[in-house]
Amino acid sequence: MITSTDGDLRATTRAVYLAFIFLGVAMASFAARIPQIRDSLGLSPSKLGLVLLATAVGSITSLPLAGHIVGRFGSRRTVTVTALVLGAAMSAVGIGYQYGVLPVVVGLYVYGFATGAWDVAMNVQGAVVEQRLGRAIMPRFHAGYSVGTVAGALIGAGAVAVGISVTVHMVIMIGASAVIVAFAVQKFGPDETEASSDDEPGFIRFWREPRTLLIGVFVLAFAFTEGAGIDWINIALIDDYGTSASLGTLAFAVFLAAMTIGRWYGPGLLDRHGRVPVVRALAVIGLGGLLLFSFGSHPAVAFTGALLWGVGASLGFPVGMSAAADDPAKAAPRVSVVASIGYVAFLGGPPLIGFLGDHVTVSRGLLAVGVLLILSILLSPALAPLAAGRRQ
Repeated sequence: MITSTDGDLRATTRAVYLAFIFLGVAMASFAARIPQIRDSLGLSPSKLGLVLLATAVGSITSLPLAGHIVGRFGSRRTVTVTALVLGAAMSAVGIGYQYGVLPVVVGLYVYGFATGAWDVAMNVQGAVVEQRLGRAIMPRFHAGYSVGTVAGALIGAGAVAVGISVTVHMVIMIGASAVIVAFAVQKFGPDETEASSDDEPGFIRFWREPRTLLIGVFVLAFAFTEGAGIDWINIALIDDYGTSASLGTLAFAVFLAAMTIGRWYGPGLLDRHGRVPVVRALAVIGLGGLLLFSFGSHPAVAFTGALLWGVGASLGFPVGMSAAADDPAKAAPRVSVVASIGYVAFLGGPPLIGFLGDHVTVSRGLLAVGVLLILSILLSPALAPLAAGRRQ
């Protein structure tokens, strides 16, 4: 059991927020500059999708190991190391894109590897805090991530507008974010998983749990929904709606702001109505926004669609992580399994949308997201809280 004082718990909570926030800043700082990197390298939508695939490959490599890494070294040390690795990798991307595709692919792979372990570790620590508080707070931690993405996107839009180079922007923003996190997470508390990890017969058994696997597929659906918006909204505005690069990045920021709002106010809805009804309603809202974005004839309609899409995508990923961590002693391996399955969306999403974008435009290609939103509605009963007697 964790015996931290209230003051320690508050410090830990702030540290978890910072870990989420600055991972978001780092991600959005890169995503905001994707159009410029794409143009510099002369990539078509399908080729861009393959380049972005490197991030997902890195994450998929990392995630199956992340539960064991966190159980062995703890979430504090895991985030400390991966933050510094991520900062170095993305700085390399910001410099290397001037020399060709290969440095970008290598940097994105390392970035993805670091992100996977960082993601599992901070979610495990977030679950510890949630259990200690006795109420839903995980969506607000993910709202912190979204706050970071909004800040990163707005700064990126400003950097594009005033002509700051991709290299200067990425090295400063992402490097500084990594250093801040490495210091902040020293306030993380001990993980409950640390005391029990040595007693586990093997992490492989968690891949055979039906509930864990269903939650993983549910998270995959929402990860695809969120990731497609992050990777392609600004490209779709520029290519299909004919807007400027700065306006396309602003639409991306609207999407992220909508996710932030949904995640910040989501805990109240979850405590009042429960996980399953809330995520079902949001999936329907997200589907409506996606249809507006894909079939709109004016940028204003696309902006409205991006806003609704962002609200709809807001709670699926964090609620899935909370559901996976219902039993704190098994949180690390189950979160690792769920995240591993969820991140498959980032593996298949970019090339799928890129391929469809080459044939039916990016906006129409994004309709693939709708299929997974419908699937998430069908899978949502798996997120019902795990009864205390089943925590074994």
